[in-house]
This record gives sequence, structure tokens and C-alpha cells, in this order.
Amino acid sequence: MTERTTVCVVGGGPAGMVLGLLLARAGVEVTVLEKHADFLRDFRGDTVHASTLTLLDELGLTEEFAKTPARYVTNVQVLTDGGPTTIGALNLLPGAHKHIAFVPQWDFLDMLADAAKQEPSFTLRVSTEVTGPIMENGRVAGVHYRTADGVDGELRADLTVACDGRYSKVRAAAGLVSRDFGVPMDAWWFRVPRHEGEPEGATGRFSTGQALVLIDRDDYYQCAYLIRKGEDQRLRARGVEKFRERVIELVPFLADRVQEIRSLDDVKLLDVRLDRLPRWYTDGLLCIGDAAHAMSPVGGVGINLAIQDAVAAARILAPRLRAGRVDTRDLARVQNRRWLPTALTQGLQRIIHKQFLGKQLTGELNVGGGGKPPLPFRLLRRFPALQVIPAYVVAIGFGPEHAPDFARRPARTKA
Repeated sequence: MTERTTVCVVGGGPAGMVLGLLLARAGVEVTVLEKHADFLRDFRGDTVHASTLTLLDELGLTEEFAKTPARYVTNVQVLTDGGPTTIGALNLLPGAHKHIAFVPQWDFLDMLADAAKQEPSFTLRVSTEVTGPIMENGRVAGVHYRTADGVDGELRADLTVACDGRYSKVRAAAGLVSRDFGVPMDAWWFRVPRHEGEPEGATGRFSTGQALVLIDRDDYYQCAYLIRKGEDQRLRARGVEKFRERVIELVPFLADRVQEIRSLDDVKLLDVRLDRLPRWYTDGLLCIGDAAHAMSPVGGVGINLAIQDAVAAARILAPRLRAGRVDTRDLARVQNRRWLPTALTQGLQRIIHKQFLGKQLTGELNVGGGGKPPLPFRLLRRFPALQVIPAYVVAIGFGPEHAPDFARRPARTKA
């Protein structure tokens, strides 16, 4: 079975769905291929940043987003044995959105899909796994795919965009190799119930040799327990009871509910990576989001970077695609526009890995009650106005993108 489209987007995550929506609003024929039957998967990134909320306003999706079960965070704090430090005061941000929203990613993606399906040139195909690119004379001419019922086919395209994450099959098959910067940690994701009156927002709990992040999701905490890189199997061998003890040691008020972690099967490993392609494209193929640059979970900025990539790609490529003249020079313009924001963000993450998290997880950095807090914490405590800086970097980011004119729609007004 051979079919054709103008743009084939591989992967229905935030980058893929935003790109599909924007290109479809430009009148470009676009097909998004998603290997799963739906978007319902746990422990995916659920952050919707202030810059993304502004983008949704520009796209006329404010009312639709308001229907999602979002939880808004206005401050981010770190709690050490020596006390709390607010490291991000989002209420000081410029603009209408002085917060980050946490919303189940499947709800966010469903909202984008519903908006895109209103455009006649948009197609979303689920249960369709891309098995590799179609290569012709050194050029990517589309993709091979397999459906859930075992049917193989080809989807030919003027442009293929890899939005299939840090383990992108399309990127690998096209010979694009990323530069790995190395990380000192992985993360165990799990959830426990949250009770009324307990800490809100996002809290990082750090003690010498241990770290746990609590994300307030209203009636439960989404938790990330940080472990040293490659320690997953060794720590799992200790059993669930030992893990419960470590959670209670860090956050004593969770003692009455750690039994909700029934076994370590309830604890999912995030293999943390930090890498970047030297070149994000080849003839006929563009990589964006994690397929171009895997981000550390520090700051939760990966989704924001991926969405900003998609907006830039749509703005630069839509006119060329409509004219049928997209080439590698156009793809290079996308990378050139997004390289600096990506490199700056990853640079900050590398500093945090090296100067704080790596030392903290090995016990080299003493963040106990008798230890001297790291210099950034001391500055943020002494000069609270500085808290807007990390808030801006996380919630808005370097080089935020805005919706191109062809994709903007007026906000709906209530009758």
C-alpha cells in the first residue's frame, strides 16, 4: 500500500501535534503517524509552560484548554535539611500567564488533535508504527509503516519530520548521530495520594545523597526519586520496603501512604539523557524536539523546547511547502533559529548536573542542616527579586516562539 502526503510527521507527542495543527492551518497537507492507539500513557511530561499557554491564546484555544483538569503552579521551591528556598517565583513573570500548568498529557494532546481535525488538510493515524524511512538516492522520501493489524505500507512525503523522541528510529536510520553530554542521574517515577492542606506547587526535597521531587496534582503527588545513573537494577534488588523507608526519610508526612507503592513495578524508570544532534536535518528529513535534542528533566523544559521547535518549523517551512520548494537550506534555517535557545538551556542543565545534582547524589555536596547551602540558594533567599530569573528560564525560556499569522484564531466568546 503506497500513499502520499505533503508532510509526514512521525510521532503524535506535543511537538508532532503542534506542528501538525499549525501546518494544517496554513493549508499544507499533513499526516501525523502515532504508533499507539491513543495518547493514554502514564508518567509522560505534563508541564504546560507560560510560553505555551500564550501560544494557546494566540491559537484561539484558551477556552478548550480551560476544560482540561489543569493544576496551576505559581512557585517552585527546594527543601533541604536546612529549610526551604523558593527558587522560582512565577508570580513575578511578565505577561498574562504567571504560572505553569500541570495537565495530563493525554488531555493536552486530545485537545490539540480535536483542533487539528477541524482542518481539512490534517490527518491523524493512530496504531500506525513507522518502521523506517524510505531512502531514495540519499534522500528521505517518506516512511515505511505497519498498522496494528499487521498491514505494511508506504507514506511518501515532500518532507518527513521526526518527532518520535530521543530514541527516534527515523533519525537513526537516516544516519544522524547525536552528541551525548552525559548525565549523573536517572529518575524513578511513581505516585502517592495527596491530602488537603499539604504542600502545593512543585517541591524538590534534597538531603545528602538523596533527592525527591513532588509535583502537586491535586489529589495525588507525581513523584520523581532521583538515583545515580545506572543504579536502577541494584536499587530494585533491595526491594520495595527499603524504597518506602527512603521516601519516608525524605518526606516523613508520606509515611501513612507509602504502602500505595505496592511493588517496584509501580515505580517506572526514566532513562535520563542529555544530547543534541550536530545537524538536525538531512535531505527530506527534519528532526525536532527530543529527536533533535534530548533534555534532562531538570526544570521540566523538554516539552516547552519541543513545542517552540514546532512553531518555528511551521513558520519557516509553511510558505515553502505550499510552493513545493522546500530544501535543506530551509531545514537549516529551522535549526539555526532554535539552536541557541536549545544550547543555552542544555548548558544550564549541564551546570546544574555537574555543580549540584551529581555532587548531591554522591554525598559530596552537604545539604544537611549543618551544611552551608549552595551559593545560588543563599542569593535567592537574600534577594527574593532574583527568583524571577529561574522562573523566566523555566516558564518562558530562551527565545520563545509565537504563533504565525496564518495559524492564529480569535478566542471563542461565551454566549
